[in-house]
Amino acid sequence: MTDMNDITQAVSAPAERLPLPDQLSTDVRSKHHIKAIFEHNVGILFNDKERMDVEEYCISEGWIKVPVGKKVDRKGFPLTIKLKGKVEAFYK
Repeated sequence: MTDMNDITQAVSAPAERLPLPDQLSTDVRSKHHIKAIFEHNVGILFNDKERMDVEEYCISEGWIKVPVGKKVDRKGFPLTIKLKGKVEAFYK
């Protein structure tokens, strides 16, 4: 017979988080998009400041891609610019 506390802990336990990869993209068309990671909130520190508008990052190469205002390409996807600097990714 199972204890009610065991069942409660199993239900309330958060899903296990995958380790954050070196490169990650929010674009579902990208080969660097991992859906399971986006089940949790991911934060990005760029040059020691948190950025909320990051579309893609690479820690080892030290860059992030962010949208350029409200501009879009001919297919309707946001235009991005690559910024170089110190990149850190973390779960919130």
